[in-house]
Amino acid sequence: MFMRVLNFSLLVTIFVILSTKFSISEIVKKIEIIGNERIPNETVTMFSGIQIQDNITANDVNNVIKNLYETNFFSNISIELEQGILKIIVKENPIISDIKINGVKAKKIKDVIIKTLTLREKSSFNEVVLIKEKEKIIKELKSQGYIFVKLDILKKELVDNKIELIFDIDLGEKAKIKKISFIGNKIFKDQKLLSAIVSEEYKFWKFLSGKKYLNANIIKFDEQLLKNFYLNRGYYNVSINSSFAKKYGDDGFELIFNIDAKEKIKFGKLELELPADYQKDNFTKIFNLFADLEGSNYSLNKIKKILNDIDKIVLSEQFESIQASVNEELIKDKLNLKFIISETEKIIIEKINIFGNNVTIETVLRNQLIIDEGDPYNDILAAKSINNLKSLNFFKEVKSEVIEGSTPNSKIINITVQEKPTGEIMAGAGFGTTGSTFMLGVKENNFLGKGISLDSNLNLSTESIKGQFTVENPNYKNSDKSLFLSLDASETDRLKTSGYKFNKTGFEIGTRFEYYDDVFLRLGTSNYYEKIETDSTASARQKKQEGDYIDSFLKVAVTYDKRNQKFQTSEGFLSSYAIDLPIISDTYTLINSYRYKYFTELYENNISSFSFLIKSAHSLKDEDIKLSQRILIPASSLRGFEYGRVGPKDGDDFIGGNYMSSVNFTTTLPQLFANSQNTDFVIFFDAANVWGVDYDSSLDKNDIRSSIGIGLDWFSPVGPMNFSLAQPLTKNSSDITENFRFNLGTTF
Repeated sequence: MFMRVLNFSLLVTIFVILSTKFSISEIVKKIEIIGNERIPNETVTMFSGIQIQDNITANDVNNVIKNLYETNFFSNISIELEQGILKIIVKENPIISDIKINGVKAKKIKDVIIKTLTLREKSSFNEVVLIKEKEKIIKELKSQGYIFVKLDILKKELVDNKIELIFDIDLGEKAKIKKISFIGNKIFKDQKLLSAIVSEEYKFWKFLSGKKYLNANIIKFDEQLLKNFYLNRGYYNVSINSSFAKKYGDDGFELIFNIDAKEKIKFGKLELELPADYQKDNFTKIFNLFADLEGSNYSLNKIKKILNDIDKIVLSEQFESIQASVNEELIKDKLNLKFIISETEKIIIEKINIFGNNVTIETVLRNQLIIDEGDPYNDILAAKSINNLKSLNFFKEVKSEVIEGSTPNSKIINITVQEKPTGEIMAGAGFGTTGSTFMLGVKENNFLGKGISLDSNLNLSTESIKGQFTVENPNYKNSDKSLFLSLDASETDRLKTSGYKFNKTGFEIGTRFEYYDDVFLRLGTSNYYEKIETDSTASARQKKQEGDYIDSFLKVAVTYDKRNQKFQTSEGFLSSYAIDLPIISDTYTLINSYRYKYFTELYENNISSFSFLIKSAHSLKDEDIKLSQRILIPASSLRGFEYGRVGPKDGDDFIGGNYMSSVNFTTTLPQLFANSQNTDFVIFFDAANVWGVDYDSSLDKNDIRSSIGIGLDWFSPVGPMNFSLAQPLTKNSSDITENFRFNLGTTF
């Protein structure tokens, strides 16, 4: 109906134009506006583009009509010109008095709809725009997972040429992702690819997750994540050709990603081209890195690391106005790279504007910027600054544009952010042969818009309960140092296995920061009140430790982190040393620990790891250390043995020791079955020992425990499960073995 009305209107207009008797040109002596009620004559005249004394032709009349239609003020326009009098006859569009949205209760969805609308209350109504609005809203809601949405738009005419727009929306059920599949050149297991993307399969226990519904924006993001996943594992030529969803069952969809990955490639020759007046000695680190990378598997992250290291050198040497670029040359399975550093004209950052931060305080954002007003402009540093803002995870979107400043050699950077909710609710559960666990937590990552994180959680296990609350300011007093405070209370009951239990309440306060490249320093102090109880069968030395204690420690930790990624690490190493120095204590126990873990790929689609841990605790006063401070071998460090039931015994009680060390090796096996995409088979070797009891050396057998075994990690429909079958190789006669172990856990 609308199109017929529109066509008729256009025909009438054309008829009027053609039927008007114009001379070749005519002087406009007077302009009359007819039919306008709200729009002033001056406004109509201005938009017409015609002034008195203008020479007007038939073509000019056509342009007048076109100009006035483009204002969206009018539904009909006609022109008459006779004896120098130009009559512009208009019919005004109605005014939108009110916009109502029915059928949507969630404020978040209403905000999405309102943001999508071009039409606004108190603005002119336009039928053509309304049709486009409907299409945009349906498209946006479908991208949010409402595939079955229905939308009707009603127009209610009011007095004074006003209308009310009513959007009747039936969202329908959100489109559930019942299955996620990967087709094409699929090199990696489904489980690994699933861990690389945001979208997840629908499970009833994931009631708090919005990632289990089809969302076009998230799917687009997933495509880039998948591509980066391959790019960082040697696959230079990879593309995600398409992603689509098809019906799966009665109430869901299958999300399918089509992956095309060519052969794996390696780095070939790497070169660095510098300006003539630059000293190569300043870039020794880069040349050494080139030597390490040549012949290794291609990785996009490694290229970014080189650019980042160049950036750091530029900052340290105070080079100004440089530009870095990379030339790539692929020859068979080798990628040659030339990094070119060139000098550019010195351009100063005149101003940095930040828009859209309605909640987040601006200083929090500016602390993430590497560049500042008055600094020389640098593309690399500008891009890194934007990435720092994105990494805060406060925003849905971060955009930037660089415009010309007030002088030829200045730039203005405009940064626009779109904030998102920053609160999290977490829950998790696990069950296995060693007991069950449960976790519940609530976290806010941007408290009061200051970038402060608040984290509270409760952990329950077979032998302990622990509650903790942590507040952390990552940019204390606008510095690059983090300040944190942690309050916790716990109860650990080992009466059945070790003859004692203890309650512990206290706090820890400290700071952490990156001291040097990939070197992180943590400084703090912990202060605790503790109560120890023993059972009736405990030895006299154990019963002697019953009572109340107050302990205060200075805690220092240094970590050197060269892992390629913190989750599902496949390459690199982590080295960490920690020491707890007693300040106030009854026993003045000094605790030291060192941990090293190395990751590598022995062959295609394999991840192998080697780890070493050593820990000690002893009194500076040559007294017995507390039962709660004695060291036990971590369950993950010695499979094949029950946790806490290895090492020195006092009567029937396993009491732990003063020293502990462990060595572990784990490697994944090739895919054993054709349809085992969601499983990883591993073999492992564990060796560990706990020894040294300060009050009775006869309790210390000093035997090395070791085991070998096979494990299965299965991404099951109800959550991740892992099984291990271990055979002890060496042990002490008093140790309690545990050949089989499994754990089931999930988060939602």
